[in-house]
Amino acid sequence: MLKFYKTVGNAITELDRLEPGCWVSAIAPTETEISTLEQELGIDRDYILSALDEEETSRIESDDGQTLIVLDYPVAEKVHDKEDTISYYTTPMGIIFTNSNVVTVCLKENVIIDEFSKGVVKGIQTQFRTRFVFHILLRIASKYLLFLKQIDKLSNYVESQLHKSMKNKELIQLLGLEKSLVYFSTSLKSTETVLEKILRGRVIKLYEEDQELLEDVLIEVKQAIEMSNIYSNILSGTMDAFASVISNNLNIVMKVLTVITIVMSVPTMVFSFYGMNVVDLPMPFTWFPLVISVVLAVIVAIVITRNKFYK
Repeated sequence: MLKFYKTVGNAITELDRLEPGCWVSAIAPTETEISTLEQELGIDRDYILSALDEEETSRIESDDGQTLIVLDYPVAEKVHDKEDTISYYTTPMGIIFTNSNVVTVCLKENVIIDEFSKGVVKGIQTQFRTRFVFHILLRIASKYLLFLKQIDKLSNYVESQLHKSMKNKELIQLLGLEKSLVYFSTSLKSTETVLEKILRGRVIKLYEEDQELLEDVLIEVKQAIEMSNIYSNILSGTMDAFASVISNNLNIVMKVLTVITIVMSVPTMVFSFYGMNVVDLPMPFTWFPLVISVVLAVIVAIVITRNKFYK
């Protein structure tokens, strides 16, 4: 799907056709749409296909007056079979500079493109290509910070639920959040490398205002990296702590069951003797082996529970 946007006055306006200075949004483009971008803007087909590759890593390259920036942006969506569970992950976005336009290429619709196309982000001028792209990068960095805060709140909630009852559901949720933090951290480090390369000014010409905006983006990314590392360490420690708690609870249960088994074996032994054809057993009455069994069982239980190995 191809859409064209341009700043008219101070607002983003959707256009019916391509114009110089406009922003082209390509979301899951078809073969026909890819061919259109090739013919009308002269974009290298490989640039477009790189942005549509889910396994593509963050990078920047320039050739024949065109520059490609591939960055991962964060996504948060509900799991289809578990409506109360949110999945966080990253997916690539391609940003292509041409002589007069900026083209963004995504695999699917996302909140970042929606916010720009609907005019949520103010002060955008599509004619100033470099500054416009840096605003997109700043928005991506802000989304990372927002989702990291959501992950922290969600992990705290799941942890509080685990304090009430140890269930596999909560542990699996914590594991999913830990994986999300790993994805975020990896993508952010790659993004930081790309931004530092842009900041050198060798690939994209930077003006003073553009450089200040890019430095703001880099600060946001570094902050997001630090937050993801901190949250990842906290979550990893929490998982280890709960694993120890579960193991300790299992040991306690096993000790109790062992005591019950030993105590129950005492009456079995006593009644076994009285149930055999053995002569000269003292007090061959029903109440006597019952009393003996109870007394011996109580003694054994007291001895075991007071033993230092049980405590």
